[in-house]
Amino acid sequence: METATAASLTNTPNKWAMDWLSWLKIATVAGLTGAIYAFIVPDLVWEWWTQEESSYGMLIPPIALYIAYLGKTKTLAAPAMESLRGLWLVALGCLVFMLGSLASEFFLARISFVILLAGLVWTFWGFARLRTLAFPFVLLATMVPLPGIVYNVIAVPLQLFASTIATNLAQALGVSIYQDGNIIHLANISLGVAEACSGLHSLSAMVVASLLLGFLNDCSIPSRILLLVISVPLAIAVNVLRVTGTAILADYQTGFAMGFYHSFSGWLVFLLGFGLLALIGKLVSTWTRRTA
Repeated sequence: METATAASLTNTPNKWAMDWLSWLKIATVAGLTGAIYAFIVPDLVWEWWTQEESSYGMLIPPIALYIAYLGKTKTLAAPAMESLRGLWLVALGCLVFMLGSLASEFFLARISFVILLAGLVWTFWGFARLRTLAFPFVLLATMVPLPGIVYNVIAVPLQLFASTIATNLAQALGVSIYQDGNIIHLANISLGVAEACSGLHSLSAMVVASLLLGFLNDCSIPSRILLLVISVPLAIAVNVLRVTGTAILADYQTGFAMGFYHSFSGWLVFLLGFGLLALIGKLVSTWTRRTA
């Protein structure tokens, strides 16, 4: 009995020492990460708050955390094993951060935060647990808006595409209309197809919606990829429908092309696109289950 008691007293300080050592590691890593991203993360949050097209990003972190919480049983069931291989991913995150900082590319500096977090999970928890958190990390990566170079490259072609298709559809329906670049001329008013009407602003939100629908419908990986691919042309198509509808209505009443009606039509077509995407997701999920 005395031997057991002595052993118990001997092991207790070691246990407390290990606990303190673990908390010290966590505090050190959290402090260094906070110091590195002290300006990057607040700047990203400010963009979510001030830029309408990026406002969806405010919802991503809590949703990703909630999904990770739902899968906590599966995550904790995997063995927790420290792995030095995770340091390679940590190093990649640091390298991407350095490149983004030196090149003044906000996208690289911001996305490196997600890479670094994944690397830390791999290092301290092991690859098995990181794999159970793959979807929350993929979802977390979507909170970063598109890089400026990509945005600038595809914005103008999408504007011209939306203008051309909307003009052709309106002409087919008997509306007197002609196109001059991204400007659509009607009898009483001229409409400029801005970037918001090209589908580019709603594209990111539709991509996030496709990822969430694939998760909620418990689709297979190929089905989720298919849903993700479909979300891109669908976002463009519903915005083309918005431009066409605006042109047709403005031909009868110019007030429908501006103010409240214009803003309301933006929300309406997004809800339409989301509804169509949800329907497609349900059909894809049903088809894959029947095939299986």
